[in-house]
Amino acid sequence: MKSASDAPPRVITMLLEGARRGEPEAVGQLMSLVNGKLRRLAGYYMRLERPDHTLRATEIVDEAYIKMVGRLGNCKNRQQFYALAARVMRQILTDYARAHLREKRGGGLKPVPLEEALVYAPEKAGELVALDNALERLERLDPRQGRIVELLFFGGLTVKETAAELGISERTVKKDWQVARLWLHREVSHGA
Repeated sequence: MKSASDAPPRVITMLLEGARRGEPEAVGQLMSLVNGKLRRLAGYYMRLERPDHTLRATEIVDEAYIKMVGRLGNCKNRQQFYALAARVMRQILTDYARAHLREKRGGGLKPVPLEEALVYAPEKAGELVALDNALERLERLDPRQGRIVELLFFGGLTVKETAAELGISERTVKKDWQVARLWLHREVSHGA
């Protein structure tokens, strides 16, 4: 997966400023500019899925656009924009998984590694919901670790970009990332 720096940071910041001022052309230009990166992120989430899967990366991005437009005013820079995109895409995948579980009227939740649980497939719906629940618990226990998981894993940011966004050192990001991954794995594995 490529770095979140595909689009020039200054251009994204300028377009975000235009979006905050309510300029529809800025929103359109921004979405066109970041379209490739968002599709790669969604594709990354969907890469390991079976070919006949009903949810497609394009649908994730399209739905994310709709959900993000009203929230762009909260983004001051590229990192915040991609963090928002990551959070929205995670919510879309989790909602899709929850809907699938409701259709099946439950279903057993099985423990899985973090990386495997992040890609949606109907047979993995329970795992994705369990991971999302564990990530929500982590965010309540340690908001910074929750943000690090969101920015690194879901947002596709680098350690350096994550450190800059959170105002902490790269070493702290790496340490917290390691602890968060272990904690999430334990939580999902124990079905807590």
